[in-house]
Amino acid sequence: MHISPYEMGNIFNKDPLRERKLLLHKNEIRKLAGYVSQSGYTLIPLSLYLKNGRVKVAVAAAKGKKFYDKRDSMLEKDANRDIARQFKENSKY
Repeated sequence: MHISPYEMGNIFNKDPLRERKLLLHKNEIRKLAGYVSQSGYTLIPLSLYLKNGRVKVAVAAAKGKKFYDKRDSMLEKDANRDIARQFKENSKY
């Protein structure tokens, strides 16, 4: 993960692209690896925050959308775009 260096820092700033330790227990790492090894699951970062000088990340294992779900959401998105376009045209006059 890229964390930008502190702008007001000096020559002792750390490399922003360096590898970082994953501070989890072995069974937690195995649990997450089990989710990722299943078909269709991936780890998604939900939030990133600082606590006591450490950066913490809340992650979730999520399953991707099926193709038919994507079609439904694309149709809904197109419909909302058309409604917004019509509303904008009608509000000009």
